[in-house]
Amino acid sequence: METSKLTVDLGSRSYDIIIGYDFLETLGKQLRALGFKGKLLVITDENVFPLYGDSCMKGLKEAGYSAKIEVIPAGEGSKSWSAADKLLTSALEFVMDRDSGIVALGGGVVGDLAGFVAATYLRGVAYVQVPTTLLAQVDSSVGGKVAINHPRGKNIIGAFYQPRLVLIDLKTLETLPVRELRTGMAEVVKYGIIRDRSFFDYLHEHLNPSLEQEKDFYKHIVYRSCVIKAEVVSEDEREGGIRAILNFGHTLGHALEAATSYKHFNHGEAVNFGMLLASRLAHMQGILDKESLKIIEEMLFRMGFKELPPGLTAAEIKEGLKYDKKRRGEKLVFILPEKIGKVRIYTDIPGSLLDRLIDEFLKEFK
Repeated sequence: METSKLTVDLGSRSYDIIIGYDFLETLGKQLRALGFKGKLLVITDENVFPLYGDSCMKGLKEAGYSAKIEVIPAGEGSKSWSAADKLLTSALEFVMDRDSGIVALGGGVVGDLAGFVAATYLRGVAYVQVPTTLLAQVDSSVGGKVAINHPRGKNIIGAFYQPRLVLIDLKTLETLPVRELRTGMAEVVKYGIIRDRSFFDYLHEHLNPSLEQEKDFYKHIVYRSCVIKAEVVSEDEREGGIRAILNFGHTLGHALEAATSYKHFNHGEAVNFGMLLASRLAHMQGILDKESLKIIEEMLFRMGFKELPPGLTAAEIKEGLKYDKKRRGEKLVFILPEKIGKVRIYTDIPGSLLDRLIDEFLKEFK
């Protein structure tokens, strides 16, 4: 399988996304071509390290780099001040300077945390994203959002800090459990709903609920998802306008994650619920027609929903909404579909309607 390349066009901060199969060991050569010349700190997690740590380090050392690898616990709990502090200390002990760089080898948690460390160490050193999960490949590795969590809200502490390269080796998808593929597929479906009806129709026709798909299917959906995100980010790097549409499903999705202390859902599972709720809210508001809602719901139910934890309350979900990053003053911001392939930003959703939506949701899924 040949590699494909596209560019996130941000002027002096532009970078390439390279997509291929079984080419992780070329990372060192790619970094040499970009002008990386200092020490490299590779950040990965305990799940990814046994699978791809050696391949990554081999490629870097063959290219002549002095590299050190740090392995963090897997899971959302690692996006914390304490984890960032340990990594910053490791960078100091490795005597990294401004010519040094950071490699994020892993899923979204690793990418967000490693990017945050890169943005803050010495006020910013170069970093690259090597995403190994579908979620990270189509979403979190692209766009420069780096962050750690606060107990009261997800990704509250962070920055916009663009990588120098995103290298996507599709072979890593072969070692993912179905649950991880499904969480990434939620973000893929999101792109079709917010911006590309033909892509949504392709997914609707070809997506198997088991997620047992041909290699070409994954190559196509990863490439197309990255194209859509690159277009949006290039138009609005710091989310002053259109980039907010990428948060479709995230307002209530993040609230569900916060309400369950980031321990019950993984990100895509929460976003899948969030997209369902946002679509139903759009229909309740008279924005989305019934037939379009039916098609969206069929797609989301095909991917499946994780059961809700016992005891989850409407009050807990609404508490999570208080700390939504998109909030403007007292107004919550919702990204709602007007039709499949087009969404808009709304800030005037009545509280009574939101209460009804959440109450009906809990009755249906408990």
